[in-house]
Amino acid sequence: MPPQVTRLVYLTLAIVGSYFVARWFLVPSSFGQYGWYRGDALKEISALPISYAGRETCATCHDGPSEKLGKGPHKGISCESCHGAASAHAEDPSQEPAKIKDPRFCLRCHGVNPARPAKFPQVEEEDHFPDQKCAECHVPHSPREVSKEASKAAPKK
Repeated sequence: MPPQVTRLVYLTLAIVGSYFVARWFLVPSSFGQYGWYRGDALKEISALPISYAGRETCATCHDGPSEKLGKGPHKGISCESCHGAASAHAEDPSQEPAKIKDPRFCLRCHGVNPARPAKFPQVEEEDHFPDQKCAECHVPHSPREVSKEASKAAPKK
């Protein structure tokens, strides 16, 4: 056998061998326990502090908005999707939950996006009152309902 072929075979064996040695040291022992995942990741994640309270927890104190939310088009959305993690507020009500300050907040879900279904309510920001917050006209817990301020400002017929 020519020496070039012998060297090529040794080089290939060295590369493949170093791959398996590196894999032996670098891949965690729990990898593959649940498919292509690290089994220990579940223990690590469950040890993290809980930051979300859940919709039921919000409903214990905020039954009015929760009831409205349950009847409206946002009934499948958790309170914390908009208001942020609220476990600290649920444990100590004196801690204020996050307020929605961005006037464009609703556009995260309702801004025009061709990937969304055609029946999903989408708003073209430039055409739909760009200088106002959505909540100035719409009631966020029941968006088809017009806010009291908007109904007062609307022209009377």
